[in-house]
Amino acid sequence: MGDPRRRVPRTDVVLAHPRLAAAERTLGRALVKAVVAEAQQRARAGEIEPEQVAEHAVAALPAAATSLRPVLNATGVVVHTNLGRAPLSQAALDAVVTAGRATDVEFDLATGRRARRGRGALAALARAVPAAGGVHVVNNNAAALLLAALTLAPGKEIVLSRGELVEIGDGFRIPELLAAAGSRLREVGTTNRTSLRDYAGAIGPDTGFVLKVHPSNFQVTGFTSAAGIAELAELDVPLVVDIGSGLLAPHPVLPDEPDATTALKQGADLVTASGDKLLGGPQAGLLLGEAGLVERLRRHPAARALRVDKLTLAALEATVLGPPPPVVEALSAKQADLRARAERIAAALPGAEAVDCVAAVGGGGAPGVELPSAGVRLPESYARPLREGVPPVVGRLEAGHCLLDLRMVDAADDDVLVAAVRACSS
Repeated sequence: MGDPRRRVPRTDVVLAHPRLAAAERTLGRALVKAVVAEAQQRARAGEIEPEQVAEHAVAALPAAATSLRPVLNATGVVVHTNLGRAPLSQAALDAVVTAGRATDVEFDLATGRRARRGRGALAALARAVPAAGGVHVVNNNAAALLLAALTLAPGKEIVLSRGELVEIGDGFRIPELLAAAGSRLREVGTTNRTSLRDYAGAIGPDTGFVLKVHPSNFQVTGFTSAAGIAELAELDVPLVVDIGSGLLAPHPVLPDEPDATTALKQGADLVTASGDKLLGGPQAGLLLGEAGLVERLRRHPAARALRVDKLTLAALEATVLGPPPPVVEALSAKQADLRARAERIAAALPGAEAVDCVAAVGGGGAPGVELPSAGVRLPESYARPLREGVPPVVGRLEAGHCLLDLRMVDAADDDVLVAAVRACSS
């Protein structure tokens, strides 16, 4: 009995602990057993007393059966790709929970027959963008472009300005994506200037469509010009416009960012966009345009492989119909309000300072647009412990300090933020 390893309780005894038994019902037996095994190993190594195995196992239980951890986004980037882009509204989160059960996603309760999949989300999009004769949803904007190429230009040419040969992130490039669909790119114009004449001169029997891509993650300034949507719509071929970041209508804070309604009214036959950027919804690719054209895309065999699940459809519908999502609220936040919050937070934290700063849209949207913001400045040494805390707080390093920009921090989380900073200094 002198060897403490002999006193380590058996797994079944530890699992019988009320807190662990309850956790097994929500987290699953395999996950809880792994946590118990780790605590038992710590006891065998002499790091904790054998009698403390159950207590330490309970403390180590995750909040949910997923390795993903919710974080406070204090980076000042509204749509942060590495933090999951747009956080969902409470209405969308509730819709996802509802959709996680058995639902009528493809079933008509009145007739007892199969129904159009995701009809609620599609109807919501159609009402939000009346200029669209048809709407369809796939799993992201790259998928929307891929489906357009597969349907309209298999083995044909896609005419695209050299200034719009965009890399969309993580090494994925528009030209390679379209080539993967079996299409050939016909590059026209130059990096900084492309005219209607350039497009017209490239159109021929092998043209599938003209593609106009909004360079949403970079800017070309100086001696530049580009043919507009209204001009390109006069050409006798389909016009596909990738607006990128997902605005359905003009936004007062981002007047230069393209939107689906305006693009369609100017003559685009098909508009593609993201659902998880400025729209503020789940990851999705939106296809809006001429009804017959959208129906052709919907009936393409690849559409099945690119379709979204019921959770995405539920979240998208709630985003379009429900209250403004966090992204929309953050874009509209007033700097004076953010500054007032920053001063209250800084007053509760020794060594902290409220400062004005500049936030960004992010997510490949509105490059160069600066959003006046405010935050709390701390010593740089706080950055790592804040990231590793509970909950993790992700700020940004600026001028030798750790800056917590409040533009994407919900005011309801201000006390949580204060507690997280205090935990780092205790």
